[in-house]
Amino acid sequence: MLRLGAHESIGGGLHRAVERAISVGCDALQLFVKPNRVWAVAPLTEEEVRRFQTLAGGAGIAPLVGHASYLLNLASPQEELWRRSVETLIVELERCQALGIPWLVLHPGAHLGSGESAGLRRIAQALGQVHAATAGLAAGVLLETTAGQGSALGYRFEHLAWLLENTPQGERLGVCFDTAHVFAAGYELRTAEGYAATMEAFDRLIGLRRLKALHLNDSKGGLGSRKDRHEHIGEGEIGLDGFRHLLSDPRLDGLPGLLETPKEDDLAADRRNLEVLRSLQE
Repeated sequence: MLRLGAHESIGGGLHRAVERAISVGCDALQLFVKPNRVWAVAPLTEEEVRRFQTLAGGAGIAPLVGHASYLLNLASPQEELWRRSVETLIVELERCQALGIPWLVLHPGAHLGSGESAGLRRIAQALGQVHAATAGLAAGVLLETTAGQGSALGYRFEHLAWLLENTPQGERLGVCFDTAHVFAAGYELRTAEGYAATMEAFDRLIGLRRLKALHLNDSKGGLGSRKDRHEHIGEGEIGLDGFRHLLSDPRLDGLPGLLETPKEDDLAADRRNLEVLRSLQE
């Protein structure tokens, strides 16, 4: 079965994400490895690393997955933003390595009017520089499927397949499959036939062996809407059947299945969504 968990806040320190994950019953965890909305970050201390790893290890929370800052745009035609994105991604991978987090999820980027081909080439160039600067690190980047809102790239499996093939050291990359994004991009999940066709296309173009994590989100937008809007499990346009197909797929056993559904201050929504997912597993 999937190892179910959620993205939890690092407010108050990285260890607080683990504490929040424990409180809602997570088996797996996703977190930002630095504050999300700022570029600069102080280096990790030995105490921060020790506290984080001790808590996660003691609770048996695994796999751990990082998520890159939303500030990054590796497809940007704007040189300063592109350069800062590359530099920050290197820092975030180094932090993953120090914390023992094997994967860092990354939105591929938005071309901002330069065109999809130019944007994809820009991403591959950026990731090539990141790989050259992080040679020897075990931590790697997971390219996330996107809804295709605005000029975002990654809404077609072909985009990610091209990046895997054309990025220097592309063998270091993996993929994160976001249910809301895939559905909003036009891939069916609600029926057994639609789910099978979607996963066949993913396997043919990308390869299931490259799939390392999943984001489990229902979608406010309809099939092919290209709207990146998450909803609670079973309350959106995908519905319970779509998640039932995914949760019963033995090819996904052991992978982290991570909620990014709307939050409540007391995290009760995470508890409810995890309960729904586990009921579908059973």
